[in-house]
Parts: sequence; structure tokens; C-alpha cells
Amino acid sequence: MTEFERKQNTIKTLLAERHLDALLLRKVSSFAWATGGAASYVNTATTDGVASLLITPPGRYVITNNIEAARIQQEERLEEQGWELRGAPWHETINAVAELTHGLKLGCDGPYPDAQDLSGEMARLRANLLPEEDERFKALGRTCAKAMDAAIRAVRPGQTEQQIAALLAYETQARSVQPIVNLVATDERIFKFRHPLPTDKKMERYAMLVLCGRKWGLVCSITRLVHFGKLLDEVRRRMEAAAQVDAAFIAATRPGQTLGQVFSRAMAAYAETGFADEWRLHHQGGPTGYEPREWLATPGATDVVSIGQVYAWNPSITGTKSEDSLLVGESDNEIITTISGWPTLPIVVGGQTVLRPAILEVV
Repeated sequence: MTEFERKQNTIKTLLAERHLDALLLRKVSSFAWATGGAASYVNTATTDGVASLLITPPGRYVITNNIEAARIQQEERLEEQGWELRGAPWHETINAVAELTHGLKLGCDGPYPDAQDLSGEMARLRANLLPEEDERFKALGRTCAKAMDAAIRAVRPGQTEQQIAALLAYETQARSVQPIVNLVATDERIFKFRHPLPTDKKMERYAMLVLCGRKWGLVCSITRLVHFGKLLDEVRRRMEAAAQVDAAFIAATRPGQTLGQVFSRAMAAYAETGFADEWRLHHQGGPTGYEPREWLATPGATDVVSIGQVYAWNPSITGTKSEDSLLVGESDNEIITTISGWPTLPIVVGGQTVLRPAILEVV
């Protein structure tokens, strides 16, 4: 079966398990997942798209307005998958969902009137990637790594955080990937904020760049840091500790392990490095797919790691952070955002050596 056919079967199984008749997919991420990468957004920051998908016993429908219909029909080519376009003029209410689901039990990938909220179930489906999606993810990871490498090597003291963010946005978008998360902090702001929106502050010596890049609906995450001049011993110690925690996450993320078990390994690594409580200051990441994180890993989580999933762990110790995207393979894990030539920290975990990115030092 094709990727599309397998996903349609997955949807049928979900509806049967929940005793539902129809499924409405409104989220940009769900739209891309169900169609193999089609875009339903205009505003790249929105959660719900300008077009929705509706699956009912007799058919499959794309529901939108006359503004979007032409592009979706001509460029997304969903009719080839058997989707029927339904809509209305932009200035009128679209009643297609109510008309097509009259008398049916409806599920939705989020809150919706008279529908069962299946947002958690859909997140799990989006995270359980098929081989075709894994191949697209690996290509996206390589591209995000190249964009990050080009941008961070162009960073210079005196540039504002906004200018640095512009470098990262340019290098990413120029490679046909959308920078849907573009965070930059310099110097003391790296120590203050875990989610640093770029400001007009000028960089002196130290910069952190964070990217979540989206293509085909998939989202890949990567963080890198650069320092000009001699790196303080305490910052180096913190970066090495963050790398050890990240390596613990990566080594533990193997098929059959619960996310709670993976999290416990990382918490132990935080304690072993002398930073036992740092994990409380920021989330640690989790499985990705068509969202930057489909859901966050937490202590005691019972979700089980499976082959083909992609994870983005992002442990941070105040002033430092380690983040890449990794694909869970049958025999080992593959870091899909590796930057060729980037300085690394070799961390030994359970007899295996895991290479984690160091701070790029420009002397």
C-alpha cells in the first residue's frame, strides 16, 4: 500500500476504536500528515489551517473558501488522492462540515462543537512515522544543519540579535525550509531566558541560535552556540554537562523503553554532573513529527519509543543547551542534524560513545 492508503487505514482504525463515523482534521500538522505534506496555512504561525479535511463513510473532502480553493486544487493536487473540494465564498459561512456529518458521530483533532476531541490520539499518529516520512525527515535534517552552519558561521560581534535571526531565517528559507521557530540570545541573555525572542541587543562574545525548520509538514529542531575569544571555564563545564545529559537521552531512546524510563536516565545524568534541578527550568523535548514536539516527555510518562520515530531532546544548563533531532533505528539511533566539521564532545554512555556538539570557539 502507498503511504496515503496506510494513513487512511489508520484513520479507519481510530474511528472504529472510538466508535465514531467521521473525522475532521483542522490543524496544519494533521492536514500535512494525512496528505503526505500538503500545506493548509497562510499564516505560518497558525495552528488551524485555512482548509480542513473531512473523512466520512462515503467520501473524503477538502473544506475551504474560494480564496484558497484554486491554489489547493492546482498546487497541492489533492484530487489525485481522491479528495473532493467543498467550500463557499470567503464572505459566507462554510456549512459543509455540518451538512456532510449530519447524523454522524464526529471526531476532531482539537476542540470542535459536538465532536470528540482526538488531539492526543492524533499527536501519537503523527509521531509514528512511516519509512517514506523518515526519508523526508532525514533530508530535512541535513538541510536544517546546513542552514544553521551557514548562519552561525556568519555571526560576528556587534551584530544585533535581530540581524542574527535574519541570517538564520535567510539561510533556512533559501533552502526551501520554513524557520517556524527562530530564537536568538547573546551574552547574558543566554543565561536569563530559555526561549529568547531576538532583540536589538548587540552581541559581544557569545550567541545561541535555535531553529525549528518545517518542510513537507515535518519539523526538525537544532541548536548551536558560538563564542568569540577565550571561553570561561564555568561555561565550558556547563556545556559538557549539558552534552552528558543529552547523550544520556539519546542512548536511552531505544525501542521498547517508556519515555518515563528515558527521562529517569536523563535526570540521573543531571544529578551526576552536579546540576540536579536544572531539568525543572525547561522542558526536555520529546517526539517530533508534524509539530516541533508532538507532546513533551515528563517523569513517569508511559508512551513507548518505537522504531522510525524522531525525537528532539533539548537539555539545558543555564547558559548552555544541547539539541539535535534523532531518528530511532532498529539497531541504533541516527542524528539527522549533524553538522560536518562542527566541534564535538565525545560522551561515553553505557559503553558507547555519543558525539554531542560543543560550543564553536572563534579565537
